[in-house]
Amino acid sequence: MRNCRSVQAVSAIVLAFALGAAVAVHAQKRTQHPYFQMLTHRMDVDVDGAPNAYGPPGKPTLDIPVNAHYFERADKEIVGYLIDDKKRPILQGPKDPFPGCYISQTAFTDIANQNERDPRCYVDARNINYVVRGDDARRRGVKVGDFVSVYSKRTRKAVFAIVGDTGNPTGDEGSLHLLQDLGYPFHDGINDSVTRPEIVIRFYPNSNPKHQFFFSQVALDEAATKLGLSRDFSRDTLTVP
Repeated sequence: MRNCRSVQAVSAIVLAFALGAAVAVHAQKRTQHPYFQMLTHRMDVDVDGAPNAYGPPGKPTLDIPVNAHYFERADKEIVGYLIDDKKRPILQGPKDPFPGCYISQTAFTDIANQNERDPRCYVDARNINYVVRGDDARRRGVKVGDFVSVYSKRTRKAVFAIVGDTGNPTGDEGSLHLLQDLGYPFHDGINDSVTRPEIVIRFYPNSNPKHQFFFSQVALDEAATKLGLSRDFSRDTLTVP
């Protein structure tokens, strides 16, 4: 009788463990955020949002003013820095990070800071990994601020990032910090580019509904990890639509 009770007790423990494991697996599947992946044709360096991105002649900056125009054409709209009603660049003041430089903007901003003339309300390309949302990603429901994972087939490094900017229909742009984090020896947005289709972006649509803003990559990584997002590309780096 004692042995029978022992067997029943062990069986109950095993059953409880199995049920608990099943519930955990089910919960994990339920909370996994949907995603899709895209392979970029190339990736140009975007320095928008950095307070020293653009400036008047003589100022040491990360890029040249013509690159702040749509499609990097001087006859197109300026999208990389703020201008006034007369289309003149708005300069940073003495209390801003780089006085005298232009105020470089990004599509994603800090909703807690409504001052568009404060360079700090934009995503700093020097410190934050971000990608530029192209038309295809927009059509598939991606919003600025959403999380992404990015993988380089050349360097075999994977990182978390956000959708920080728009303005390029192809989406083949990423922040300076993103390319550096992926292992590319880039320094500015003037000539540095990844010219081959070797970078994969995994988009998590609607993954940042509260528009959480980040001032450091550490905070961004922590938020992405807390959401259960993955930067493991070991299984599906080649399964790109």
